[in-house]
Amino acid sequence: MSAKDSKTEVRRKLVAGPLSKGDQVFFGTTTVAAYFAFVLVALVLGFLLWQSWPVISDQGINFVLGNNWNADVEPAVFQLGPMLWGSLLIAFFGILIATPMAISMAYLIVFMLPKRLATWATTLVDLLAALPSVVIGLWGLIVFTPVAAGWADILNKNVGWIPFFSVENPDNGFMRSPFIAGWIVAVMIVPIITSVTREIFSQLDRDLINGALALGGSRLSTFRRVIFPTSAGGVVGGILLGLGRAVGETVAIFYVLNLDILHINWANLLEPRGGAVASWILAKFGEAGPFEKQGLMAAGLVLFILTLIVNFIANFIVNKSQPWRKN
Repeated sequence: MSAKDSKTEVRRKLVAGPLSKGDQVFFGTTTVAAYFAFVLVALVLGFLLWQSWPVISDQGINFVLGNNWNADVEPAVFQLGPMLWGSLLIAFFGILIATPMAISMAYLIVFMLPKRLATWATTLVDLLAALPSVVIGLWGLIVFTPVAAGWADILNKNVGWIPFFSVENPDNGFMRSPFIAGWIVAVMIVPIITSVTREIFSQLDRDLINGALALGGSRLSTFRRVIFPTSAGGVVGGILLGLGRAVGETVAIFYVLNLDILHINWANLLEPRGGAVASWILAKFGEAGPFEKQGLMAAGLVLFILTLIVNFIANFIVNKSQPWRKN
């Protein structure tokens, strides 16, 4: 071994030497905190399962697939089908709106804006993510709903032959529909998707992108053939993270969605019927009896598991797309 190699080996040993007391305390504290997060999730899952098991065992699979919720009959019937499907319908519609906006915003921040303006734009996006749900819900109810109802009326008149935009009785207006709720959800998840997409775009090889532009490629063709194929995994992960937030949204949807009609709205975005699981729990919990509260706990359990699955898939995709994790 040469003298240079010996010095390098000594330097490595010094770097990897024993930790100080402060480092050991810090390492132990962070390790406990990390494991406690898993323990907390398990405790929440166990509590919901314990509280909701009487309803789940009584209702069976119909709890998820049925479309009737009535605590006043004997025996009580608790079936979550319309609300569960409504949550998925609103979330996917919100994703459909938010994804192109978020990708465009991330591209603008990373590749087009000067550094100072990009910093300001990033701050504004992060501030939008920090807005409380109740604020966005009130804005959606007071300001956005009349505007979106006008858009819905235009869609019904011009493309009403498409089942998504047909309404049986247009005279009732277009308020409190999945169309409006989807737009509200889109506003809430744009910052999440933008943040993940911006981070993925910032890690791309700039020389590769500049080379494509230097060879005569337009910004659009470079994005389609270089940027997006390289970053697609991370972008999809960000979209799934936004989907997890959209599925569990509560207060904002509560203000703008009609929760009184327990009929499954399969795909008609403009009809004021359907619902969402989280908003249904919020609407019913205050007046619910003991057994109905167990039914609402079961609804929370279904939503909790669904959100966990979506977030797990999203984190897996994002981690697999990171360049430093491929080695």
